Amino acid sequence: MNLGNNLIINIYSIAILTVICIHCLKQEEKSSLKYKLYMKMLQVTIVMLVLDIFSRFDGNPSTIYLFINHFGNFMTFMINLILPTLWLLYVHDQVFQEEEKTKRLYRPLFAINFINAVIVVVMQFYQKFYYIDSDNIYHRAQLFLISVLIVVIFMLVAFFLIVVNRKKIEKKHYFSLMFFSVPPFISIMLQIAFYGTSLIYNSVVLSFLIIFLNIQNHNIYTDHLTGINNRKKLELYLKEKIRTTTVNKTFSAIMIDLNDFKYINDTFGHNIGDDALEVSAKLFKSCLKSTDFIARFGGDEFCIVLDMSDRSGLEKIVCRINRTIKEYNELGGKSYKIAVSMGFAVYDYHSFMTVKEFQKKIDILMYENKKVTV
Repeated sequence: MNLGNNLIINIYSIAILTVICIHCLKQEEKSSLKYKLYMKMLQVTIVMLVLDIFSRFDGNPSTIYLFINHFGNFMTFMINLILPTLWLLYVHDQVFQEEEKTKRLYRPLFAINFINAVIVVVMQFYQKFYYIDSDNIYHRAQLFLISVLIVVIFMLVAFFLIVVNRKKIEKKHYFSLMFFSVPPFISIMLQIAFYGTSLIYNSVVLSFLIIFLNIQNHNIYTDHLTGINNRKKLELYLKEKIRTTTVNKTFSAIMIDLNDFKYINDTFGHNIGDDALEVSAKLFKSCLKSTDFIARFGGDEFCIVLDMSDRSGLEKIVCRINRTIKEYNELGGKSYKIAVSMGFAVYDYHSFMTVKEFQKKIDILMYENKKVTV
């Protein structure tokens, strides 16, 4: 690929990434590790695209062309492991949802990056990893193959994490994480087969675009405090469940209200109240499968939707939630106790209830339970 074509493609790619960066800056969840890693990946990719343009300054005997070409190739190999390293950390955080656990990988992974950089510097000094032919064309030789191999290993480890832990990953994120590696792998194979066809970082832009669209969709339908679905998503989900319900296949729902939540807010403050909501959401999620649906209905109310048609199975889930809350309170780690009231029912296909009617039904059942428990 000549300099002109490479320049056009890379400038378009940089423009797309810049637009994504600007949109990401408007997001509210800037303190999360996922956000920071995603932004770093965008920034590193932009740098790599610029260096890729520099590395195309070959085929010209002038000193300035030669210097830019060498600088572009040298810096590309110096930092080429940063992007797959960040991606591996991003995947790890998405899978395990524990920032401290992910941060413990910083040192070993960046140690590998440092060793790679030292090797590149040493081998560049001895000029063993590249050569320039009689037409003044820069050839990457062994350094290119070694770099590609390390990148592929990092990407495969990330892919392995996704596949092995697929049940832990939220369904809405699974496709994006799986798809991310596909365009770069195709580009790597093309680059190996056809020397000079360098589209790896351009293909990564496509992967970032898919993740960006997923993140934007996630923000629209996510409750920012608890990280679970919001009421808007709940209503859309229930509409779809009712639409696809048949005589032989229906679903269930549980409406949950935190008892004495106003007391927690008034006594300990709104920060502790927010903490109680976050803790409650995590406790509820721990009782469910990854395919089950949970949303914050509003205030201190939550709603769970299950692909369950029998009453006995539904009651087992309710008992599991009560048992989990009891065990949590017995640990005594917080200044407050969590208590809940629940209303639950299996959707009756023959009732032809609308979303609002079904929500009202389980809401009434929840308040009936509240009269007994409070």
